[in-house]
Amino acid sequence: MKRIGAHVSASGGVENAPLNAEKIGASAFGLFVKNQRRWEAKPLSKKSITEFKKNCEKVGIDTDFILPHDGYLINLGHPDREALTKSRDAFIDEMKRCHQLQLKLLNFHPGSHLNKISPEECLGLIAESINLVHEAVPEVIAVIENTAGQGTNLGFEFEQLAAIINQVNDKSRVGVCLDTCHTFVAGYDLSTAKACDTTFEQFSSIIGFNYLKGMHLNDTKKELGSRVDRHQSLGKGKLGLEVFKYIMNDERFEEIPMILETVDETIWDLEIQMLLDMIED
Repeated sequence: MKRIGAHVSASGGVENAPLNAEKIGASAFGLFVKNQRRWEAKPLSKKSITEFKKNCEKVGIDTDFILPHDGYLINLGHPDREALTKSRDAFIDEMKRCHQLQLKLLNFHPGSHLNKISPEECLGLIAESINLVHEAVPEVIAVIENTAGQGTNLGFEFEQLAAIINQVNDKSRVGVCLDTCHTFVAGYDLSTAKACDTTFEQFSSIIGFNYLKGMHLNDTKKELGSRVDRHQSLGKGKLGLEVFKYIMNDERFEEIPMILETVDETIWDLEIQMLLDMIED
């Protein structure tokens, strides 16, 4: 079964996110478990935790299909030791919040070398960060999102994601989220069924579908290989709809959260229905 939703608002408390997901006909959703643009946040209240779990049950969305996203300030490959420690502490806090909410996944952008260390050193720091986080918080899986490759951001090549995973001690607690926009602008063509065959075969051979824990379904405003991250509504960008038809009819994408981060949230319900309608009998 395909589990499709969007990155919904948790305004007023995380307990509202499942209700917002229900409004758009979602069977999965993403959210921020704290303010994504601040380092600090109040601890989750017992009431919010309890209500979140109750609301997930109420709307019928299993926690397996919830893909929270970490804050934008975190850089688990930061070349400065003090800044790295701050990022690691913040990520541990987010992992703890996921554990409190009984969420199994936490999606994050891997990190940036800031032209101060080599990409290889940065990838090593990211893996080291994941290992430290695993020691601090049980059960939750660290899900690395592939990036568009803007600036000094790493994780835009499948080989970079594989390099991180290879250095993680507990490989049962690390995975990948593929963003269709990021994949395309990083240089992996997804515009035709044949191109999808090639790109996903590369992913399979370099990383492995056993590590695929979620997807972000986005069209893109920018061209193939541009390495510029600009999302667009489905079918209204440079990607078109072929990749989404491909994903909807490929068994390798069953039973994982597939989350819209497209630019017009007022049509998320329509985009979800469009994706479901693509499924062939």
